[in-house]
Amino acid sequence: MATMGFKNTSLPATFSINCGGRLLWLDHPQVMGILNLTDDSFYAGSRYPDEKLLLEKAEEMLSAGAAVLDIGGQSTRPGAALLGAEAEKDKIVPAVRSLLRHFPDALLSVDTWYAEVARAAAGEGAVIINDVSAGEMDADMLGAVAALGVPYIAMHMQGRPATMQQDPHYDDVVRELLDFFIVKKARCREAGIGDLIIDPGFGFGKTLAHNYRLLGHLEDFQLLDAPLAAGVSRKSMIYRLLENTPEEALNGTTALHMLLLQKGVRLLRVHDVKPAMEVIRLWEFYREQQ
Repeated sequence: MATMGFKNTSLPATFSINCGGRLLWLDHPQVMGILNLTDDSFYAGSRYPDEKLLLEKAEEMLSAGAAVLDIGGQSTRPGAALLGAEAEKDKIVPAVRSLLRHFPDALLSVDTWYAEVARAAAGEGAVIINDVSAGEMDADMLGAVAALGVPYIAMHMQGRPATMQQDPHYDDVVRELLDFFIVKKARCREAGIGDLIIDPGFGFGKTLAHNYRLLGHLEDFQLLDAPLAAGVSRKSMIYRLLENTPEEALNGTTALHMLLLQKGVRLLRVHDVKPAMEVIRLWEFYREQQ
């Protein structure tokens, strides 16, 4: 399948997803705030293993305009050791309970590739499952998501977190990801998943060149007829190119967020909600004047 090379970078058709009976409209870009429960995340500023810190950050993100809070129980940085389902569930379930007790109207997403964790989190009120493996690491995941009736974020990852950055290779990264998602979308539909969001997986089994080629061709993914999510916040594709650190990568993140919006991304997964909301506000006003 050849890369399509679409020139239109306007937003595609209107999308909405059903989050526990509430519609989240994606005709305007939305922000998903990252809440990591592990002390092993690549960016120290995103680690909230303490409940007090977690609740404070959640309040800050919601006040700044985050539409969704994404809760992760284990690190997916390159080379990270993996937690089993029980250990991850022991982190995520209490966090979901606590967040919804304090913020009952919040839309919570859970970052997991385990069907068991997805079921437990949804049972506590989580309304989106965000799977960095797109069902490749747990054969039960697609069926579990379909049974739960929640939106599913399917992300592309070449390999596994422990090995994904050990010489990733593609003949054509854009074509291969498009082919992957065409098949994945069909399998999600066959399983009975209603609301599917596609994430190309920046930094997950991809070199610097792969990441920027993908960024340059994201509009091609509109042919999948599904909303696009993307997470580039403070990642190595920014700080390695700029020769700084994750802590110094906010400016670079903001620059790439503007490009992602231009390419049709609907859901920005971020560490810093307020700057991302400002990018959206600027971009939307710019579009209104055209």
